[in-house]
Formats: sequence, structure tokens, C-alpha cells
Amino acid sequence: MACKLQGTLISCHSKTTKFVDQKERAASVVAQAVVTHQTKLPHFNITYVPSMDKIPFQTSHTKEFPISTSGKFGRFGGKFVPETIVACLTHLEAQFKKSMADDAFQAELAEALRDYAGRETPLYHAKRLSEYYKSINNGKGPDIYLKREDLNHGGSHKMNNALAQAMIAKRMGCKSVVTATGSGQHGLATAAACAKLALDCTVFMAAKDIERQYSNVRLMKLLGAQVEAVDGGFRDAASDAFRCWVGDLENKYHLTGSAVGPHPLPSMVREFQSVIGKETRMQALEKWGGKPDVLVACVGTGSNALGLFHEFVGDEDVRLIGVEGGGLGLDSGKHSSTLSKGEVGVYHGAMSYLLQDEHGQIIHPHSIAAGMEYPGVGPELSFLKESGRAEFFAATDEEALDAYEKLCKLEGIFPSLEAAHALGILDKLAPTLCDGTKVVVNCSGRGDKDAAIVFNRRLLDKQS
Repeated sequence: MACKLQGTLISCHSKTTKFVDQKERAASVVAQAVVTHQTKLPHFNITYVPSMDKIPFQTSHTKEFPISTSGKFGRFGGKFVPETIVACLTHLEAQFKKSMADDAFQAELAEALRDYAGRETPLYHAKRLSEYYKSINNGKGPDIYLKREDLNHGGSHKMNNALAQAMIAKRMGCKSVVTATGSGQHGLATAAACAKLALDCTVFMAAKDIERQYSNVRLMKLLGAQVEAVDGGFRDAASDAFRCWVGDLENKYHLTGSAVGPHPLPSMVREFQSVIGKETRMQALEKWGGKPDVLVACVGTGSNALGLFHEFVGDEDVRLIGVEGGGLGLDSGKHSSTLSKGEVGVYHGAMSYLLQDEHGQIIHPHSIAAGMEYPGVGPELSFLKESGRAEFFAATDEEALDAYEKLCKLEGIFPSLEAAHALGILDKLAPTLCDGTKVVVNCSGRGDKDAAIVFNRRLLDKQS
């Protein structure tokens, strides 16, 4: 099977070959190398996730959800990359496994997360937010808690993974780190980790994201990072970062912050973010003597959602709810709801759900939150959706803006617009829950970076 990956022609042989006919194979071979292309697979019988307006929140899933150590989650994941990169990924996987089994590495990481990043982050009872939803439902409703990843050093959950991978890069003898960022949160975390560990840092970022998230760009530069502007969106920045790494595999380290891409990248990100869920389990036990009933997280590519969900995948009585960027509405064509509206294909080195047209070409995503604008999603979340273990819905730009303002005014907390999507689903979720239901929402990032966007958008709304 021949396909295109980030502008590089590759040959990959696997069982999926039978799904690609001769015309598709020939078309991908003659495609110009500068065009990003993914292989679209034919229709499978999959679980359809309906819109929030039609079906209430319901849970229906099977009992067994195996955790992959090989990069395959059901049919999702894998390594759809050139053979030369397979060797590098295999070496990275070996270093990852070696580090995870090394007591010295674990001790160093634990110390850095505690003393540098500021973990553990609080599980905060949002009492006024809880009372708000109870007040509009006859005094009954859920108890809402926020996992305060916004209090991490750098202002988001991204530091958990950036520190760990920068430490691995150092161990591998790399002098330079390359990465891509959408909202700037991962870029900021990576720049900080590289400054701490004396590593050069280059961050690729879409020019439009540099403009709307310039506060984070300014901080990256102050931390010594080189920021490279890229035409297009986050997917294009991710492609350029990958190409930069491929151009100097011996000296550079590709530090991904998204749970996407070829194995072992998604598994590494999920593993280093899983501290969120582990802390949540411990904190819930301390606060109310049990587990959360419902976990809610925004979904861009999946890093913060998996960080919260992974610990509880085996707990069937805990509902996992992911919230994608609904943009201007699912029927508008301008959204980032990959799991709600996408189809299965191969992109950026792995099989997952993608936003693509009938010809298999990527559809440009849209969201008011830069970190939500990606046309794909990680393989593990794709598996959780298809298996029915997790539920996925969408919050529109307007719902996210309303949630941002609501949390500011009721709790004095500025959530990122990404995290505001998770909060934005509470208007529909809360009335369906029993009184006293324990809901944990992952407040994955701080919203200072988005204050101007919210203010300007609301100012325009008032003028119109």
C-alpha cells in the first residue's frame, strides 16, 4: 500500500492493503510530495454517536477494554511511516520503556513534577457552579469538581508530558528539540522544559495561531525557543515539525504533545499525562470516599482527555465523556468534531478517525479554540469511541464562550477556551444527572491567553 505522509512518499505493507484498490494506489504514488494525503478506508460497521439534541446522555459499553503496549488499539494506531523512520521510532520506544523501568528516571521525574511543575494539582469543588445548575433544576443536581491542570507551571496539563519527554531526549544525547503547537500551551511547556534541561528548542506554529495566541508566543521566545511560523493550521505545523525531525534524526528529538501519530508517540503522551487520572482517583477517595461518577474533558487530539480517562477505563461505573469543538454547529461544516462526524483513515502515521471528504481529502477543521483545530484524533480515543466505552459530543463556539464567562463570574477561574468546551456541555449534561452525582471536569489550561478573544468576541456581539 502506497500513501502519503506529511509530504513523504512511503511504502507500508500490512493487512490493510486489501482495502486499497489499484486506482487509489496509483493516485497516491503520482501525488506531488508537497501535498499531505491520507488513505481513506471503506465503510465499516461502527457505533454512530448522535448529536446532543437528539439523544440524552446514555452509557452502553462492553466489559473488556485491553490496554495496548504495541501501539494498536483495536484496528487503530500503528506505524504508517517510511522504513527509515521505523528504526528511529523503534529506538525511541526502547528508550521510553527503559526509562519507565528505571528507578532513577522515575525519581527524577517525580521530583520535577512536584518541585518544578507544582504537582499534585487540586481537585477543586466548584460550589457556586454546582449551585447554579441545582438552582435551575429544583435544587437538585451534580456536585461539580475541577481538576486544576491550569495551575501547572506553564498554565496547562502539557507540562506533564513535556518534562518527561525532554528528560528522555537528554538521555538519548539529543541537543535539540522540535515540536508543534496550536494554542501555544504545549509550545510553552516544551520551551520551559528545554530551558530547564539546556536543550535547544524550535516550535512550529501556524501563523494565524501566532496572532491569536501571541501571549504564549512571547513567553516561548523569552524562554529561548525559536518560533517558526507556518501557513495553514496546527496540522501543517505538525507536518513541518515532523519534517524538521526527519531531516536530522541523529541530533534532534521530536517532542509531540498530542496523542496522535505513529507508535510509540500516542502511548508516550498518554502515559505521561495519566498522572491526572491517578491523582483524581486518590483525591476523590480522600474527599468523598469513592470514585467520580462522570469524567468530562475536551478533545482536540486527546492528550488531556486520555490523561484523565486512562486510569478509569476499567471502571465500568465511571462514565467517560469527551467534548469536541462544535464550531459553528455540526451541520455547518465548520467544526472540529472528528469523533462525531469523521470517518476512519490514515493520517500523520496512524489509523484513526479523520475529518475527510468523499475523496479522502482532509477537511479543514474550525474552532474558536486553537488547540481544538485538528482534523484527526488519537488512536486510543478512536478505539474508546468505537467500543462504546466513552461518549463524545460537541460544544459550539458560543457554548464555550458562555462557559468561559460563567466560570469566571461564578468561581473566579479563567479556563482556556479548550477547557471551556468541556464546561460548555454541562448545560445539557447536568439536568440529566441524579442529585449528588460526582462530576469531574478537567480544567486542562489557564485562559489568560484567550481573554482578548473572549472580550473582542463579546464586544462584537453587543455591537451587532
